[in-house]
Amino acid sequence: MQHSMISTGLAAVSLRDLAMVQAVHQHGSFNHAARAMHISPSGLSHQVQKVEQALGAPLFERGGRKVVPTAGGRRLLARIDAVLGAAEALQQGAHAGELAFGGELRLGVPASLGPYLLPHLIAPFPQHFPGVRLGISEGKPRGLLRRLREAELDAALAPLTVAGSGVVVTPLFFEPWEVMLRADHALAGRRSVTLDQLDAADAILMAESHADGEGYVQDVSLESLAALVSLRGGHTFVPALAHARLASKPDIVLAKIRGQVPGREIALYWREATPWQPDLQAFAKLLRQLARQLAGLKLIG
Repeated sequence: MQHSMISTGLAAVSLRDLAMVQAVHQHGSFNHAARAMHISPSGLSHQVQKVEQALGAPLFERGGRKVVPTAGGRRLLARIDAVLGAAEALQQGAHAGELAFGGELRLGVPASLGPYLLPHLIAPFPQHFPGVRLGISEGKPRGLLRRLREAELDAALAPLTVAGSGVVVTPLFFEPWEVMLRADHALAGRRSVTLDQLDAADAILMAESHADGEGYVQDVSLESLAALVSLRGGHTFVPALAHARLASKPDIVLAKIRGQVPGREIALYWREATPWQPDLQAFAKLLRQLARQLAGLKLIG
């Protein structure tokens, strides 16, 4: 598109104006978006109206409990996301070749993986990527992948899944589950157990460790899960990397699983459009090297 085809009103719209529109869409509220963008709600509303006037179309329906896009607004918001994504790539590309990841890797990690994997990554990371800051965000896998697609993260670690178009998936390693038992459990004295020795009725399961994605408890830390087992009894499944931290807790014992061992496959995800493809491939290689050194993990892919 040639500059002569852009109206004067649209030419006056800045990238920050578009980012404010995007924030309203993401938060569904002018007040919440204003706090996120560090501007007053009235100032934010004025900037959004400026964009709407430049485009000649309303983007949002106002007056309800939640601000929602108009039918035409949904199409225009997708284009605004694309413009902001291209601007980010332009900025990152300007710094390509100076430092890996442009000086910072924004990495998303599940809360059930981060505390147990990251201690092994902190020391070698600056050796492989000197001068690069490693920014960590914890969350649920689905939320991390959404933030990756919206360019809030550069890469994300998450269980292997179908990520959709525009996202590169690099399988890394298989992490087996172990059984966590209260110290007075009938199987607590055994170093390993089989799945058929466990009573499904006394299971306390996380959604992530349950075959159909449903469990008795969700969105809790592994430490909280250990506390539940200590209080209720029964058993649960926990990832092998958490063994050292969880085994030190009072009234808790861990046992390995014999036979066909359940577990999770961890992959590294990044956007196809990122300018940091070679850096992310090198980062994936580093993660695979770490996995090879950690007991219990098996490389995949």
